[in-house]
Amino acid sequence: MVEYFVQGGGFMWPILICLVLGIGISIERFISLNRASVNTRRFLADVTSALDKGGPSAAIDVCQKSRGPVATIFHAGLLRAGKGTESVEKSITNAGTIEMAFLERGLIWLSTFITIAPMLGFTGTVQGMIVAFDDIKRANDISPSIVAEGISVALLTTLFGLIVAIILQLFHNYFISKIDRLVIDMEESSAELVDHLVEKQK
Repeated sequence: MVEYFVQGGGFMWPILICLVLGIGISIERFISLNRASVNTRRFLADVTSALDKGGPSAAIDVCQKSRGPVATIFHAGLLRAGKGTESVEKSITNAGTIEMAFLERGLIWLSTFITIAPMLGFTGTVQGMIVAFDDIKRANDISPSIVAEGISVALLTTLFGLIVAIILQLFHNYFISKIDRLVIDMEESSAELVDHLVEKQK
């Protein structure tokens, strides 16, 4: 692999940088999203139980002791519990928007590296083809050995660029599916919390 990397030329370095940065972002997102995942059903039951027994203040304490976006939006909504359902819903919506931005942080860079890596690979291939044809011109010969070697080296950057894009795309798709599940949990649980508050007010 090291030999192929060296043969690929200068464009292999920015492709490698895309891979390293992409892996770094992926590790950070993997840790953050796994920490954000909680048992939403159990947490909702704990919050509603605390709400029934001790009121909003007890439910807020439960939220403060929990982690994850669901706990954050519940906390924001319960702080407005005394100001009516509409105020609670607005607070939950605003907090949800902020949490979404946190969950998606870094994914734009991951998408950028997925796009750039193959483009760098294709650019390196074009440059390599130009060098290969210059070699043919200088040798004044189009023997298969000269042509094959030049084209083989030129295609290495495209190969590595595509490999990097595929690896990062798999991570990106995993994170998107994870975020989608978290968002669904946030929406369903917040709706149930609001319904519970409405029932309690009645």
